[in-house]
Amino acid sequence: MKKKLYNNPILLVEDSPVDVDLTLRAFKTKNLTNPIQVARDGEEALSYIQKWDEGELIPVVILLDLKLPKVDGLEVLRIFKSHEHYKAIPIVVLTSSLESTDLERAYKFGVNSYIVKPVNFDNFIEVASQIELYWSVLNKPLIKNEL
Repeated sequence: MKKKLYNNPILLVEDSPVDVDLTLRAFKTKNLTNPIQVARDGEEALSYIQKWDEGELIPVVILLDLKLPKVDGLEVLRIFKSHEHYKAIPIVVLTSSLESTDLERAYKFGVNSYIVKPVNFDNFIEVASQIELYWSVLNKPLIKNEL
């Protein structure tokens, strides 16, 4: 029997306290049903591999900033997308970077979507709503917890 993904978390990988707060407020404003886990650098994000191996719920989607301390976001993306068990987790780059090289590398490494963070809070709320609707409701993921 397949498990429903309503309780699977969304993993937010973001080092900026302001952007973490903005994202959490945007999801709260839209009454997001999935819990949010926050990794504040690339190393902490990669530590979730061991947590998932130990039975922690796999996220329905990972929201990944690119400019991270310790391990760069593109390297985090590359590692997640090359992992035998977790490469099917959808990853959405949510960044302020408009650099074409970042965009090209992200897609080369297998990102599912690349979104430039809106500066305006109302626009950010709309982006959060669309992320939650698509990745938590409409999309049918293939993740280990569901098999």
